[in-house]
Amino acid sequence: MERRQRFIVIGLITMLFNSLYQYSWNALEPLFRVGFDVSLVEVEVAFTLFTIFSTGFQTVGGHFADRDGPRKVGVISAILAAAGFLGTSFSNSIYQFYAWWSLGSIGEGILYGIASNLAVKWYPDRRGFATGLVSLGFGVGASAINPLIEGFTSFREPTLIIGIAEIFAIPLLMWFAEYPKKQNLGKTPADLLKTWGWWALYLSFVMAAVPLTVMSSSLAYLAKDFSPQYLALLISVFPFMSGVSRPIIGHLSDKIGRVRSVAMTDLMMFFGSLFLFYGVLPISAVIIGFFGGSTITLYFSLVGDLFGSKYSTSNNAILYTGKAVAGVLGGVVFSYLFLVSHIDSFIYVTSTSVLGLVLLLVSVKVVRSREQKDQITTR
Repeated sequence: MERRQRFIVIGLITMLFNSLYQYSWNALEPLFRVGFDVSLVEVEVAFTLFTIFSTGFQTVGGHFADRDGPRKVGVISAILAAAGFLGTSFSNSIYQFYAWWSLGSIGEGILYGIASNLAVKWYPDRRGFATGLVSLGFGVGASAINPLIEGFTSFREPTLIIGIAEIFAIPLLMWFAEYPKKQNLGKTPADLLKTWGWWALYLSFVMAAVPLTVMSSSLAYLAKDFSPQYLALLISVFPFMSGVSRPIIGHLSDKIGRVRSVAMTDLMMFFGSLFLFYGVLPISAVIIGFFGGSTITLYFSLVGDLFGSKYSTSNNAILYTGKAVAGVLGGVVFSYLFLVSHIDSFIYVTSTSVLGLVLLLVSVKVVRSREQKDQITTR
């Protein structure tokens, strides 16, 4: 095995476990609701906390990973991620669950950044495909586990099993993780935050992530009138489509260009949202799952292309905080709008994908225009 290929394996296996925090939510959410005897909105608070803590702390972990390497921060994060499931298994109240799930989300977020950027940094020549291959685990892991979770009547057993498996596997893998010694130049996080192009790209990612977040957090509730067998199939197919698309569209982006691929993905998210608007939930879930799953892969690769890979863990961690914003918009905000008016909530989801595409085009134009000016200035 080529030396750098082992880092793809490490990233992929890490992502298999990471996927359970997001894409097993639809399987676990009904068990949480019954087990804690709370409402849908109260349970959805935990999903929102997941997005906030996983994204917020990824910036901290990314800083240390870029500066000191991914090993130490990766091991600590792996222990936290496993503790989230183990603590949840023994939680006796919704508030204890919030605390443990948030703690685990911190570890999950940092691990996500490390795993993704193992691909970004080691494979500049095939960045889209490599990042997509690592991210494949973020969907496939849940699609394999969700049918098993469906067989339980309590959340305690599956979360305990997942936690035990993770505490043994991921800290060991993270011990062997490392970044290339020599890395290409790149813009620092401080440089990014000063540019309008970055903020347009950030908002584009936020808007593009909303439809996927809606499906990740509310698919089980949206499909509550389906038969249990059909629901189980749907919540397994959704993460599978999300995972399998990532290396496929990532490879395509290496061939036709990152910007074209992101634009295509945003456009397909719009069509997927239209199917949701017209009440064709299964088709909507498949389209949004397939194209939405590749969103983060493409945006991470695009950040490496536009701003360099030297500080990519930190820079992508900042971008990833947009997932927290999308989590609020696609979790709590969507749930509230859905309870008030189904039509308004679906219009809301559809509009976000359109806005994401517009902001993407604005961002790329601003960044490339600035690069041309810098080249002229340095001549």
